[in-house]
Amino acid sequence: MSQRDTLVHLFAGGCGGTVGAILTCPLEVVKTRLQSSSVTFYISEVQLNTVNGASVNRVARVSPGPLHCLKIILQKEGPRSLFRGLGPNLVGVAPSRAIYFAAYSTCKERLNHVFAADSTQVHMVSAGAAGFTAITATNPIWLVKTRLQLDARNRGEIRMSAFDCIRKVYRADGLKGFYRGMSASYAGISETVIHFVIYESLNENCLEHKIASTIDEDEESVKEASDFAGLMLAAATSKTCATSIAYPHGEWT
Repeated sequence: MSQRDTLVHLFAGGCGGTVGAILTCPLEVVKTRLQSSSVTFYISEVQLNTVNGASVNRVARVSPGPLHCLKIILQKEGPRSLFRGLGPNLVGVAPSRAIYFAAYSTCKERLNHVFAADSTQVHMVSAGAAGFTAITATNPIWLVKTRLQLDARNRGEIRMSAFDCIRKVYRADGLKGFYRGMSASYAGISETVIHFVIYESLNENCLEHKIASTIDEDEESVKEASDFAGLMLAAATSKTCATSIAYPHGEWT
């Protein structure tokens, strides 16, 4: 693979990751809050009647759903809280995705000379190696992002900034504090492996269908739109399957 191809993967991975991070940040905040056992704003009051007629207020904790969590965040913290951690996310997602896709494509190119070209073994090893590389390089950024997303404060209260979070982590644990949860993140490589194995398989089927189709060259714009839709569908399907299978690792991070 030429140096130009590597740069293309770096640029495309970085741009795609940045756009995805901005669009999905509110969902990421809700997911992080739901996964955390330390966030306790899902409290409701239940009024009970005693035998003698007096009423007693009891505080009951209920299991929230995503919509309930979203509603509470908007009510107590405001819309801006749905983008907590976006700064570190944007700082980290571009290099993370760039490193990942560059490592994946490079590893895939070299392993094609070791195993059968574009085989399942090539995709699995390439995805695993790329995930390990990206996680090791960017774990401190994701730790800061998660801490900021878990910083639930009411409207008007001073919110913790990324620099405040960095100082807090460093004072508490030193440099090693920025690598907490990295071993659990390595467990998440399984999701990446499953994702790319399914994606490459679907993508190969799409290419075979494209070759077998009889679209005229005059309909180039239609063909390009069809190719883009096929890639989007393959990526969405493979990511959904991988996340569903490997989701429990997210509770460890």
